Parts: sequence; C-alpha cells; structure tokens
Amino acid sequence: MCWYSVAIMPVLHATVRGRVQGVGFRWFVCREARALGLTGRVANLPDGSLEVAAEGDRAALDGLLFALRTGPAGSHVSAVEHLVAEGTLGLARFVIE
Repeated sequence: MCWYSVAIMPVLHATVRGRVQGVGFRWFVCREARALGLTGRVANLPDGSLEVAAEGDRAALDGLLFALRTGPAGSHVSAVEHLVAEGTLGLARFVIE
C-alpha cells in the first residue's frame, strides 16, 4: 500500500470584475503570482470577469489580492469577490487557462 500526504495550504478563490479582459490582466496575474511564489491558475469567464485560484503562503495570497484590486495599466477593477479556505489545488506552478 502506498501512502502519501497532500499539503493543505491556504487557497485564494477570487472573481475580478470590471474591465479585466483584453487588457493583459491574465498575464499580469500570472507574473504577480509567480513572483510571490504562488501556484494556481487564472482564466477569463464568459461574463467578462476573471477567475483566479491561487495557493501558497497567506502573506503572499494577501499580496496577490492587493494586485488583483489594482490591476495592470488599461484595466479598471470594479470589484473583487474573494474567499480564502484551506485546501489544495494540486498544481505545480501558476498557469493561464
């Protein structure tokens, strides 16, 4: 029998609303997350918002949340809905979907 453990870490789930598609927002999120040492993913949603799931150190997640509220030049963030919970995404790096 093979036993292994999965590290449970804080996971940020966020939806970013506003002018967040077509302005390089996914690349911005990916760059920020990788710089903070986070793993996870970012994707455009059909309703024009952006979905982010990131895993790592709580302070790094707070840094990413700050970046999400700011956004890259050319964007306009009207709202960031978020939840931080314990869990695992099981991703080796941060990716754009």
